[in-house]
Amino acid sequence: MVRGWKARAAAVAAVLWWGSLTTTGVLVVPMLFAYLPSPALAGQMAARLFTVQTWIALGCGMFLLMAARSREQPARIDEARGALGFVLAGVLLALLAEFAVAPRILARENMKLWHGIGSGMYLLQWLCAAAVLWKLAIARDGESLRSGGPS
Repeated sequence: MVRGWKARAAAVAAVLWWGSLTTTGVLVVPMLFAYLPSPALAGQMAARLFTVQTWIALGCGMFLLMAARSREQPARIDEARGALGFVLAGVLLALLAEFAVAPRILARENMKLWHGIGSGMYLLQWLCAAAVLWKLAIARDGESLRSGGPS
């Protein structure tokens, strides 16, 4: 995807995106429902956390897209084929969850349906972020092998 400091910064952005999704969805939100006094309070706090998560996804995704740009060759994706598609899909899923699904959940509109859709979109976003991280790692491994060792 990119080389040098941009490759390292892109890897950090991918780790931040995937790691924040994992921490929020697997650790923090379940703990809110386990330890806060009411599900309503836990739900309100979870909604705020998911909003912050959306902005993290947007920031990391935009950084990954900008890092993929090169002055010599626009939108280089030769080393990490398909990573940009996963970045775009993940960012789109985050935005749709925040601006199309979350308002319906907060309005308590058909909670079971919209919570299921939101959870599915969160899982798909997590998979997109994982795919980006995986593809960047593969590209990095390939670069290390070509150069004769880690750089």
